[in-house]
Amino acid sequence: MNGELMDSLIAITGQISDFMYTYILVFLLVFCAVYFTIRTKGVQIRYIKDMFTQLTEKRHVEGKKSISSFQALMVSTASRVGTGNIAGIATAVATGGPGAVFWMWVMALAGAASAFVESTLAQIWKVRGKEGEFRGGPAYYIEQALGKRWVGVLFAILLIICYAYGFNGLQAFNMASALEYYIPDYATNGAAVALGIVLVVMTAFVIFGGSKRISIITSIVVPVMALAYIGLGLFITFTNLDQLPAVFAYIGESAFDFQSIFGGFAGSVVVLGIKRGLFSNEAGMGSAPNAAATASVSHPVKQGLVQSLSVYIDTLIVCTCSAFMVLIFYVQSGGTFGELNGMPLVQMAVNSAVGEMGIHFVTFAIFAFAFSSLIGNYFYAESNIRFIKNSPVLLTVFRITCLVAIMVGCLNNFTLAWNFADITMGFMAIVNLIAILLLGKWAFKALDDYTAQRKLGKDPVFVADSIEGMPATQCWHIGSDDLKDVGPQPVKEYFEEAIDADGDSFEPVK
Repeated sequence: MNGELMDSLIAITGQISDFMYTYILVFLLVFCAVYFTIRTKGVQIRYIKDMFTQLTEKRHVEGKKSISSFQALMVSTASRVGTGNIAGIATAVATGGPGAVFWMWVMALAGAASAFVESTLAQIWKVRGKEGEFRGGPAYYIEQALGKRWVGVLFAILLIICYAYGFNGLQAFNMASALEYYIPDYATNGAAVALGIVLVVMTAFVIFGGSKRISIITSIVVPVMALAYIGLGLFITFTNLDQLPAVFAYIGESAFDFQSIFGGFAGSVVVLGIKRGLFSNEAGMGSAPNAAATASVSHPVKQGLVQSLSVYIDTLIVCTCSAFMVLIFYVQSGGTFGELNGMPLVQMAVNSAVGEMGIHFVTFAIFAFAFSSLIGNYFYAESNIRFIKNSPVLLTVFRITCLVAIMVGCLNNFTLAWNFADITMGFMAIVNLIAILLLGKWAFKALDDYTAQRKLGKDPVFVADSIEGMPATQCWHIGSDDLKDVGPQPVKEYFEEAIDADGDSFEPVK
């Protein structure tokens, strides 16, 4: 492909991506976040305590490949928390201004409601495999609840292209480019090839081990890397407490600079903050439900709440650490970043705070974040390959192509692939957002069911047959393996004398 054609394709795909995200997706995601917050009466705030208590729940259904609520949380967090949490935040702040951080926080709080709804739906319409593992996600609830398999297949294809090839190639490229500080000619002296081989071997070990091995790896890597990075952010913050008043002043002044906002809304601090918050934590995008569905829990709402917590971990904690590190540097530099942006800005900010050792740590963080994202992204794609056709041969071929994409990613510039992945993710998000708007009422009913049982002092157990009119599910039926611990007692036992969230008497469904 000649250079002119490549430049044209990059320009065209870039324009499509910018238009889609600025004028369609941001508004659709914001609408869903606000709507679901209102309809669930702020579930992401009301049940914060439950988000943490559910993490310790053991697997409800035993199976050698079933995974716990905490492991499912780590898989989704592994995909959510990537290099965008480091370089992406720095770019948003440098381009849009410090106020982008405020709007990022606002959308994390609202977007957690969308994450709750889509993950609860994924749990309701999950399916169980032969070895006890669960699978699910937007493709599954679109097929079962909406009765539109072709739409489910379309979603699955978009997700596979976006995550398995686009985003994983990009994560590999980011890892390779991080070598530039240490090996300036890494792209031509064989260092990138060596990294690619190591990455392929490590990834193959994990993905050929199945969902259980993926969940075990991510439940170790994600907490360690997140805690280490958060620790660095807290250290820099607490050793510069005298700078915080100025940091918050810059955030507040920039966040409400309405002349700037309305003068160029598409590239304003509001849009950049909202985009960074939403597309970093992926709330409503349709990716995290693929992990949420795999957890073995006694009630779908439990995992919906846990996935809301993942949004907070990603944006309110990890992204905020990145923001504070660069904003403290911003204050110390007299309210300017100069020409710095993206990863170099983060490196210089950390170097200014803790010295050159900080650059080495950031490099380590990039590798850890990117590798965990490789695994989390693959996990999502595999679930959707199995949705299209559950064939061992197809799965093996798919795994090999994923490894090829990682190797290619280490060796190439993925500007065009980044735009292409953004576009496919945009279409994927639109399909999912429409689906959860149509199906949201079932998540609300599941939440009412959960609330009613909690008010009776019970550990909530979901029975699909107790929700009148709910489309058929493969799980959640009395007598099935999924509810083997419930027994044959009448379902209405869970609802008598209960009251709903409004304080009105709750009638057991017929």
